Amino acid sequence: MSSRLLSKYLKIKIYRTLILPVVLYGCETWSLILREERKLSVFENMVLRRIFGPRRDEVTGEWRRLHKKKLNDLYCSPNIVRVIKSRRMRWAWHVERMGEERGCIGYWWGNRREGDH
Repeated sequence: MSSRLLSKYLKIKIYRTLILPVVLYGCETWSLILREERKLSVFENMVLRRIFGPRRDEVTGEWRRLHKKKLNDLYCSPNIVRVIKSRRMRWAWHVERMGEERGCIGYWWGNRREGDH
């Protein structure tokens, strides 16, 4: 991702189409703890820093790493943790709707009578 031969637009396209789907495979069923959310955010920031590279400070002229807020402004997409949470909500809604279509009560346990336990 640090190659100068590829444009930033192409690098973002590669990140969205190749890297994110691999990282987020099955995320609908994950139960994230705060430590895992931080690790995913660090991973995303690391990739975005490689894509956008360092910036020269206008006042001092020194090269500096981009901070998280600036990276999010440049990337213009929701962060990885927000994507996971929205996918989990969409999956829960899908499972709930699937239960209504099949006449089931609840999520996975189905429409059981008292004697079926």
